[in-house]
Amino acid sequence: MKKYIAFCLMFCSLITNGFAQTLPVPANRQLLWQQMETTAFLHFTVNTFTDKEWGDGTESEKVFNPAKLDARQWIKALKSAGFKMAILTCKHHDGFCLWPSAYTEHSVKNSPWKNGKGDVVKEVADACREYGLKFGVYLSPWDRHEASYGTSSYNTYYKNELRELLTNYGEISEVWFDGAKGANAKGMEYDFRGYWNLVRQLQPHAVIFSDAGPDVRWVGNEKGNAGQTCWSTIDTAGMAPGKADPHYLNVGDPDGKCWIPAETDVSIRPGWFYHPSENDKVKSPKELVNLYYQSVGHNSLLLLNIPPNRKGLLSDQDISSIKGFREILNETFATNLANGKVPTSLTDKKLNTFISIKTNHPLVIDFKKQVTIDRAMLQENISTGQRISKALLEYWDGNEWKQLDEFTTVGYKRLLRFKALSTQKIRLTILDSKGTVQLAEIGFFKASAKE
Repeated sequence: MKKYIAFCLMFCSLITNGFAQTLPVPANRQLLWQQMETTAFLHFTVNTFTDKEWGDGTESEKVFNPAKLDARQWIKALKSAGFKMAILTCKHHDGFCLWPSAYTEHSVKNSPWKNGKGDVVKEVADACREYGLKFGVYLSPWDRHEASYGTSSYNTYYKNELRELLTNYGEISEVWFDGAKGANAKGMEYDFRGYWNLVRQLQPHAVIFSDAGPDVRWVGNEKGNAGQTCWSTIDTAGMAPGKADPHYLNVGDPDGKCWIPAETDVSIRPGWFYHPSENDKVKSPKELVNLYYQSVGHNSLLLLNIPPNRKGLLSDQDISSIKGFREILNETFATNLANGKVPTSLTDKKLNTFISIKTNHPLVIDFKKQVTIDRAMLQENISTGQRISKALLEYWDGNEWKQLDEFTTVGYKRLLRFKALSTQKIRLTILDSKGTVQLAEIGFFKASAKE
C-alpha cells in the first residue's frame, strides 16, 4: 500500500508541475480530454449473444458471430451525433478477447465470425481514424476464463494483453480500468502501478481512467449524475480502483492535491450489453439531454454506452435517440444572447481567453433590450486551476435585482436551467472562490422547443 500511495503522489506531482502552481492544474492530456464533453462506450462481447450482463468465462467462442458487423456504421453514427471518442470493451469479465490475442484461445480467432480471421478492435480503431474520432480501450482486469487468474502470474498475462492493445492499433486516447474482482482472486492484487506505467510508456498521450485516476476518476455512480458540487481535485492517498468512496468521487475535494476530473459513465439502455428485451427501453433524446446537463453541465464528461446488437450493428432505436439528443443541444446552444454584450473573450469559445473577477465584484450583462432566457452557461480557465466555490446569478425585473440561481462549482463548465424569464440585465457575483476567478466563457440561451 505504501508503494501505491507513493506512486499516486508521483502522478499528482507530475500533473501539478511539482506543486509549483498555487492550485492543482490539468496536464495537457486532461485538458484536451475534458473539452471533448461527450464520448461513447461500446459494450460488445459474447454476452451480446448469450443475453447476459456478466459472462462466466465458460461461453463457447462459437457463439460470437455478428454476421453483419460494421464498425463504420457505429462510428459514423457517433460522429453524426457529436461524440468525440469511442471506447471499446476489448475484453470484459468473461475473458473473451475481441482481437486475436497471442496469449489466449478464448478470442475471435476461434469464432465463426470471418472464419476466425476477424479483429473487432482493428475495425473499430480504423473506423475511428476514418471519421476523426479518438479511440479508447477497456481491458477488464477480472478474467473469469483465464486459468492463471488468482495467481502471481496473472499480472504478467494481463500486461501481455495490454501491450498488444497499446502497440498494434495506433494511437489510444483513453485506457479504461476498473477494480472488478472475482472471489477466485484469492490473495492476488492487481498490479495497477505496472499497468499504468505500461500505458505511460507506450501511449504517453492517453488519459488513464480508474476510480482513483491517475488522470480521470469515476463519478461514483452509473446513473449519469455528477455532483451539484463537483471539484476536479481529489486526494488519492489510501485509494485504489474498486476501493473508493462513491460520494467523495462524486463531489471531489476543494482541498485535493491531485487534478483528477470526473467521468460520468451511463448506458443508453438499462443494461450495458445489448438485450432484445430492452429495445423499447432506450433512453429518449430528452433523457439524454438531461444527462448532459447533469454531467457536462456539472464539470464532468459524459461517457454514454451504446451497445452494438447481435448483427454487429448499432440498433435503429439507439441511433435515432443520439441523433435527436445532438439536435436538441445544437438548437439550444446555437445563439448565445451574450454575444456583443460582454468582452469578446467571454464568447469566443476559448478557455485561455478570460476576464478576471474578484469575489463580491459583480459582473453586469446588459442585453440593451428584453430577452427571454432559460439556460445559462459559465466556464473557467481551468488550465490555471478551478477557483469558483460559490456564486450568485440575478436578473433585473425592471425595479430590483432578484435571485435567479445560487450555485457552487463551475470548473470546465456549469449549466443552469430555470423557468423562462424576460429581462434586460443579468448580474453575476462570485461569493466565494480560491482567489481571483478567471472567467473564460459566459452564455445565456433559450432552450429548444424539443427539450
